[in-house]
Amino acid sequence: MLLPILLLLSARIASDDPAVPFRQPQLAASRGQVAMTFGAGSAIYFAFSADQGTSFSKPVKVDDVRGLALGRHRGPRVAFSGATIVISAVAGEKKGGGADGNLIVWRSVDRGGTWARSGVINDVPESAREGLHAMAADAQGNLFAAWLDLRSKGTKLYGAKSIDGGLTWSKNTLVYASPDGTICQCCDPAIAIDDSGQIAVMWRNVLDGSRDLYVSTSKDGVQFELARKLGVGTWKLDACPMDGGGMAMDHGRTFSAWRRGADVFLNSPGGPEKQIGSGKDVAIAQSKRGTFVAWGKGAGLEIFTPNAAGPEALTSAGEYVNLLALPDGSVLAAWEAHGSIETKRVK
Repeated sequence: MLLPILLLLSARIASDDPAVPFRQPQLAASRGQVAMTFGAGSAIYFAFSADQGTSFSKPVKVDDVRGLALGRHRGPRVAFSGATIVISAVAGEKKGGGADGNLIVWRSVDRGGTWARSGVINDVPESAREGLHAMAADAQGNLFAAWLDLRSKGTKLYGAKSIDGGLTWSKNTLVYASPDGTICQCCDPAIAIDDSGQIAVMWRNVLDGSRDLYVSTSKDGVQFELARKLGVGTWKLDACPMDGGGMAMDHGRTFSAWRRGADVFLNSPGGPEKQIGSGKDVAIAQSKRGTFVAWGKGAGLEIFTPNAAGPEALTSAGEYVNLLALPDGSVLAAWEAHGSIETKRVK
């Protein structure tokens, strides 16, 4: 049974061209400010909010690139590094992508008013061509990115860090390589970083015929601990579901939410996974009120909020939701709908 949800404020960022829809929104926050990035055709866009997501600026075009990876959890990512805002995206020189692709970075030092391209993260050209990546920042503004990498046979998970606001990036680090020869080839990774700077990276693995979620942690972004499986169940599947899930950290504890079959699970520290609904394209946020999880269900979206008896309706039309925890304990949700980006604050 779907319950009525308490919605605070909503906003809509509409595309000027219905033939080129806004897609794949991603959010980041710092000191009451909210940054949003998304793609449209071959262009990367940015919108800024100075009031915790109550309203957003008119979108600014960050850049026009050939072969922008967009759709099915591909697309740009955004993070705050002190006063600098950093956007990353996979793009190639061949229109349509897939044949090539590098993980490129753009920076803004004026709250997103202007942007400058600063370089490429992957140190083997075209190895990020699958187009699936994640990026996040710690409390000190250090950045870490992880992506599905094709520099050698089989899909592997690589990462790199930046300690200067995205100007330069470290030598690439192998985060994980499956003994079965590949991780899941089309599922997006996720990154969460806690207040101490501990990095957690999550990905869907291919191991013994199963496609389950795994996580590895690092204190420095160079040496990663032995990967561990999330959840006690397994998903035997000889295909890629193209659905990686979401992850959040709270005082060193890792929370994750993901799809297994047709079901959505929440995995909290100290216990087995808990089925909280059914659907796909799962997102998570950890606020001071607790854990929020949202996902796609039919043509719309559902959300599971702290202390809720079950999922609630978020919207009747939307897909590819992203969640962001806000300082007041509420959560900002953003998603694709009718060629536009829509947002709502939920508590």
